[in-house]
Amino acid sequence: MLYRNSRFKENQSGRAIIANMLLAAISLFINGFGIYLTIQANIGAGPWDVLNLGLSKSLGILYGTASIAVSYLILGIDIVLKEPIGIAMFIDAFVVGKAVDFFNRMHVIPSCDSTIKGIFVMIIGLVIMAYTQYTYMCASLGCGPRDTLLVALAKRFRRVPIGAVSIGLLSLATFIGWILGGPVGIGTLICAFGAGPIMQMAFMTVGFDATNVHHQHMAESVRVFMDRKTA
Repeated sequence: MLYRNSRFKENQSGRAIIANMLLAAISLFINGFGIYLTIQANIGAGPWDVLNLGLSKSLGILYGTASIAVSYLILGIDIVLKEPIGIAMFIDAFVVGKAVDFFNRMHVIPSCDSTIKGIFVMIIGLVIMAYTQYTYMCASLGCGPRDTLLVALAKRFRRVPIGAVSIGLLSLATFIGWILGGPVGIGTLICAFGAGPIMQMAFMTVGFDATNVHHQHMAESVRVFMDRKTA
């Protein structure tokens, strides 16, 4: 599928890296629209968005500012834990939050006024997020900060199934967000337990296997650019 047979896939030139950075940025911007829909569903936000919205409410800041702060904090933890860091991780940390702020300013979709409508809108948002996760991962420039943290924790708690580690991480984010005033509801459960299967189904429809993607570390990307300059 996308980029499967393309010379851009392996990021072996500065042009390829720039093209894939653009792909990642566009994917993440649209991903932000998916997140925006899950929030506008008004039936409780996803675990990380409960935290972001709780911070936004308690500190009087924009959602995007809260999201960026949380994302870069997690990215810092990833670096301390010596996990591989890619260029797209920095793009992820910035673009998604600001995309949600953009759609909020545009008032694209009104807040849902019924549970049924909210569930429908939330599922649409999760589907958009799943397919944009696919295109984002095709850039091969790094996973998101939260996914990287999950993998890092799973490595350090090998006796605990990664699913249990994920539930623990999401529960912690939800709890802190709820204390700060973030919206918790049936939508939180839908996001927590439905996002994974929806993503897997989306990947199956495009024949995409995330385990076959080789994400280029930032050091490799810098080396490619440096080699080009010295060539």
